[in-house]
Amino acid sequence: MSDIRIGIVTVSDRASKGLYEDRGGPAIISWLGEAISSHWESLYQIVPDDQHLIEVALTRLIDEEHCCLVLTTGGTGPSERDVTPEATINVADQILPGLGELMRTISLKYVLTASLSRQVGASRKNSLILNLPGNPSAIAQILEGMFGAVPNCIELLGGPKISVTDKIQGDHTSPGPIH
Repeated sequence: MSDIRIGIVTVSDRASKGLYEDRGGPAIISWLGEAISSHWESLYQIVPDDQHLIEVALTRLIDEEHCCLVLTTGGTGPSERDVTPEATINVADQILPGLGELMRTISLKYVLTASLSRQVGASRKNSLILNLPGNPSAIAQILEGMFGAVPNCIELLGGPKISVTDKIQGDHTSPGPIH
C-alpha cells in the first residue's frame, strides 16, 4: 500500500447504473498520472446522485482507506439532484472557501456557465476534498490552474508530501508553508 492514496468519486445516476460511460473519473486519474511524480495509488468508485451515498463514500475513503486527497467529479451544478457540495460540507471538518473560489475563477476563463458551479474545497482529518465538474476538459483546466496548491495544503493538514512533475512546477508551485 502506498502512503499516497487518492480517492476519486464520480457522482452520476446514469454512470452508476451503467447507462453512461464515466469520463470524469478516468480523466482525473490520467491527469494525476502525468502530474504526480511520487508513488501513489487511486481508489476509484462511482456513486449515484444521492447525498447519503456520497457522504458514505467520502467518509470511507478518508477514515478507512486513508486517502489524503479525494476528488469528486459531477453533481456540482444547480439542479435538484446535484448534491455533491452538500455531502462534502456535511462530512467536512472545515471548509476552504478559497479553493472553491479558485476553481470557479479558473473555469470562468473558459465558460460563463461556470458561475453556476457550486464546487467546494474542504478538509476532513488530514485529508483534502475537492469537488470538480463532470466535464473532462473542465477537470483538466481546473487541475492545471490550481493543483500546485494541493500538495502544500495536504502537508499543512498533516498528510504526506506529494512531489509533482514539471507539468505542475513553475508559477503554480508554492515556495512552502506560510506561517
